[in-house]
Amino acid sequence: MSNTTGSAFSHLVDVLARLRSPQGCPWDREQTHQSLKRNLLEESYEVLEAIDREDLSFFQGGPRGASAYGGLAEELGDVLLQILFHAQIASEAGWFSIDDVVSGITEKLVRRHPHVFGDAQVRDAREVETQWEELKRQERQGKPEESMLGKVPKETPSLAYSQLVQERASRAGFDWPNVEGVLEKVSEEVAEIAGAPTPEERAGELGDLLFSLVNACRWMGVHAEDALRQSNARFTRRFTTMERLARERGAAFAELPLAQKDALWEEAKGMG
Repeated sequence: MSNTTGSAFSHLVDVLARLRSPQGCPWDREQTHQSLKRNLLEESYEVLEAIDREDLSFFQGGPRGASAYGGLAEELGDVLLQILFHAQIASEAGWFSIDDVVSGITEKLVRRHPHVFGDAQVRDAREVETQWEELKRQERQGKPEESMLGKVPKETPSLAYSQLVQERASRAGFDWPNVEGVLEKVSEEVAEIAGAPTPEERAGELGDLLFSLVNACRWMGVHAEDALRQSNARFTRRFTTMERLARERGAAFAELPLAQKDALWEEAKGMG
């Protein structure tokens, strides 16, 4: 960390402490860990959106660098603020400080990378992952035994949660032998939806299908949450393009017959 970075970070910590002080801001003083949960989640998703947006700009031939990623820098700052907010609240309660947060993660990174900061040898990224899990296991020794799935946060979005529990089950050796079996399971779940006689059973079968599709994503090296978020963005972009094209041609999109909407959809697809 450069002196400039360290000074900027310290200044931000001081600003937040001032905002939380009796002479500070009433709104900031009222915040708690619970009240800020939604803010942290929303700011994190805005970071993901900024990454996707800037990646798209690059792949469509736009600039990449400081100008293209200025939005990402701002969103990362908003997430950093949330981290500091929680640390400040904890410091006021006498639990821990931002210094404890920073030193804790620093020590963990050094401890979990003995191939960089020690004498351990690894050949590739997969061996790094195996070493990481072994070090985590060693750190847990002496602590009460818990399920490998127990540390997956329950508030994780459902697609991401599914992928995390599947990854951990796989580490325990509970997995399909190949991707062909996974894809066959997807087809099996699709067939079972049609045969489900009640809404409750159909909901169960649809849930099983989603779980199987996430498993297929995992086997193919795709993050299911990212894939669906990008598909949502692609659909939204094309739909708004259809609306714009209809307006430019003097028509209200909602009033067009389906055949014309389909034609606009194909046109919008061709535009990206």
